[in-house]
Amino acid sequence: MFLSFMQEVFNKKSDAALNELVLMAKSGDKKVMNDLLIQFTPFMKKTASFVCKRAIDEHDDEFSIAMSGFHDAVLQFNPEEKSSLTTFSHLIIKRRLIDYFRKESTRNDVIHLLKEENDTTGLDVQQYLFDQSSIVSYSREQQAAERREEIIEFTGLLKSYGLSFQELAKSSPKHTDSRRMAIQIAQIIAETPEFYTYLIANKKLPVKELESTIEVSRKTIERQRKYIIAVALLLNSHFVYIKEYLKGEFI
Repeated sequence: MFLSFMQEVFNKKSDAALNELVLMAKSGDKKVMNDLLIQFTPFMKKTASFVCKRAIDEHDDEFSIAMSGFHDAVLQFNPEEKSSLTTFSHLIIKRRLIDYFRKESTRNDVIHLLKEENDTTGLDVQQYLFDQSSIVSYSREQQAAERREEIIEFTGLLKSYGLSFQELAKSSPKHTDSRRMAIQIAQIIAETPEFYTYLIANKKLPVKELESTIEVSRKTIERQRKYIIAVALLLNSHFVYIKEYLKGEFI
């Protein structure tokens, strides 16, 4: 009985069946969690390979990170939302791999700085790092001026895509789960060079590629098209203040 249930899920015949398995795994059923990890192994490899731009197998550290990310995605996933497990876990895995690359890069850079310290400036490396990460404070007047400038620039950017703030206000997802799904799709586009390059070059979404990568329906993408484009552009912009409106909604 359980085997046929699992087969139904992984043949993508029933979202309800998959959601039931997710709930079982979240409640502590280790066998179900292990089955999910095994059955979604090809998806994990595909996502890791997509991020790393090379083939990934079970022997790579990146695969272990992808599996850990998928495991945590199952635990964090809310079946009641419209976001699919593959869309949600794709974002989690990608973010984990990016964090891994950054940590490795930072570790190597710090080691290099320490080795070179006595031969160059002699500066205290710890103090140097703190100085580089310090935040410049602005007056309220300056912040207000910068906000206005951001709105003007973003308005111009949206206009080049045939969009406006007024249109976005009307077409923005009304339900929280729909909004979160659209934001997750926008994140994937903004964080995937091929997708973002396509968006910039063609002024439209790479619908076919998105469908095959995260298994989201064309209908869903088209319904939230304007909002997804606007958020993707915002994510890769320098508009710090406007991004604050979406703070807390990114993965």
